[in-house]
Amino acid sequence: MPFDPELDKTVFSEEKEFEGTKVSVSVKQYNEGVKKIQVSRENSNAEGQYRFAKLGRLTKEEAEAVLPMLQKSVENMD
Repeated sequence: MPFDPELDKTVFSEEKEFEGTKVSVSVKQYNEGVKKIQVSRENSNAEGQYRFAKLGRLTKEEAEAVLPMLQKSVENMD
């Protein structure tokens, strides 16, 4: 069965911008299945447009911003 974007539901989403990048934490649910947390990064290019990038390593500032977003995500998984 191929992926159907209409069945992919975002239950919660929050993002934080940093210099040249933003990190987002969301709770996703596909086809009324198990809710899962997704953590992703987007980097901005010279034109200021954001593109998906591998999350990789977090700076201390990023980690401190992500922790409360993760806690909110867990609370939204009930």
